[in-house]
Amino acid sequence: MKYRRKKNNLNPHDCGVTHFLNRVGGAWKVLLINGISRKVNRFSTLQRAIPDISKQSLANLLRELEEDKFIERFVYDEMPVRVEYKLTAYGESLLPVMRVIEEWGQKDMKAAKTS
Repeated sequence: MKYRRKKNNLNPHDCGVTHFLNRVGGAWKVLLINGISRKVNRFSTLQRAIPDISKQSLANLLRELEEDKFIERFVYDEMPVRVEYKLTAYGESLLPVMRVIEEWGQKDMKAAKTS
């Protein structure tokens, strides 16, 4: 059975936040981009880094990120075959946004512990 991508592109008011969420929405894609940016770039290491994601979801999301030009897939001619993922320049353009979100999250977790 061929994989059929779910396309949610609802943005009737041309909102930038909605556009962002349509492109990389959901927890898994952001976590995958973050992991790949930190050299967690093989299928098995990504799966270990995000243990709650299923193999099928991981494969589908990596395919979507590649299709959307956020990541590149490199297949090495070795035995056994080695596949790695790297961020494209387009994917790297998300990193400053993600670092701000990470910083906010760290501050909020620290604040929650003290309250």
